[in-house]
Amino acid sequence: MNVIWRNCICRLRQGKVPHRYQSGVHPVAPLGSRILTDPAKVFEHNMWDHMQWSKEEEAAARKKVEENSTTRVAPEEQVKFENDANKYWDTFYQTHKNKFFKDRNWLLREFPEILPVDQNTKEKMEESSWDQVRSNFSRMQGTETHCRKSCVSSDPLSKGRSNFSNLNSEEHNTGLGKTEHFPGSNATFRILEVGCGAGNSVFPILNTLQNIPGSFLYCCDFAPEAVELVKSHASYSEAHCSAFVHDVCDDGLAYPFPDGILDVILLVFVLSSIHPDRMQAVVHRLSRLLKPGGMLLFRDHGRYDNAQLRFKKGRCLSENFYVRGDGTRAYFFTKGEIHHMFCEAGLHEKQNLVDHRLQVNRKKQVAMHRVWVQGKFQKPLHWTQRS
Repeated sequence: MNVIWRNCICRLRQGKVPHRYQSGVHPVAPLGSRILTDPAKVFEHNMWDHMQWSKEEEAAARKKVEENSTTRVAPEEQVKFENDANKYWDTFYQTHKNKFFKDRNWLLREFPEILPVDQNTKEKMEESSWDQVRSNFSRMQGTETHCRKSCVSSDPLSKGRSNFSNLNSEEHNTGLGKTEHFPGSNATFRILEVGCGAGNSVFPILNTLQNIPGSFLYCCDFAPEAVELVKSHASYSEAHCSAFVHDVCDDGLAYPFPDGILDVILLVFVLSSIHPDRMQAVVHRLSRLLKPGGMLLFRDHGRYDNAQLRFKKGRCLSENFYVRGDGTRAYFFTKGEIHHMFCEAGLHEKQNLVDHRLQVNRKKQVAMHRVWVQGKFQKPLHWTQRS
């Protein structure tokens, strides 16, 4: 048990939790949230929300990262991990198939923008359990945050959710001829998931969108094995989805659809696997795929997440960038880095927050801090491409 886990358990068992988590002090919990107010109950649930660290815990995490970063992977090895990145992920999916990751059934809770906003959709959601799920979205602390001076001018769509479902698709799909056909060319609401893996986001989304006329989902991965797993799934349908092999780092590689047509891009636990030097170019390229008013939804590893603390010496590639034993890589972000990267690409920041949770293994009586960064970035109606 590392020092973070040990300190966390000791503080909980001794009742030494920060005042902000004690009863009557923390903000009113949104519907569905689990706030730890009684340390004696820590092992009653698998996950607790809004668990900010004490100064001592953050200092211990920083020290752990400094220690596991002292020994770096040799430069020649780093080149191999970069050049063969797709091969390592392809081997990963050949080995694990679709058994490693769980389906992301939480997507609509965190990202209700995945659904087009029209009256029929609202009525359907009010009749389903997703109505409760959407109410949980109000807990997000970073809504309606505007970018600082690095951002472009103020966006007319400044009321949280985008109104892109109401935009005339023909008006904003510049360069699309009426006779041009491509997968999803007749759709009125289009989503792209980047780094789809075995489909753990694809099929929860498809199960929701299948009853919404005019919706279409694109999904891509640079591991051919992953794309094949998606296409071979019983729920895959070419009428509603197009899965394809694509390397987002290859800026010259064309997508199977034109620029400027997407309503939503989903970038979840993908950017962290890319070399930090290439991330900005990837975000720039993705921004060109969005239609004006379209939204890019982001979630990934946060700085000092338990996964970062568990790396051993000799696995560090560069600052906050590591390679796992199977050759796949992971970067751990700060909120400031995400702000700069997406605003630099000309997108407006609608949400940018650090999600702190306490994950509990009730069988082993162990608790660990999990840290994720989540953001929502919108393409302005009057968009100027940045180099």
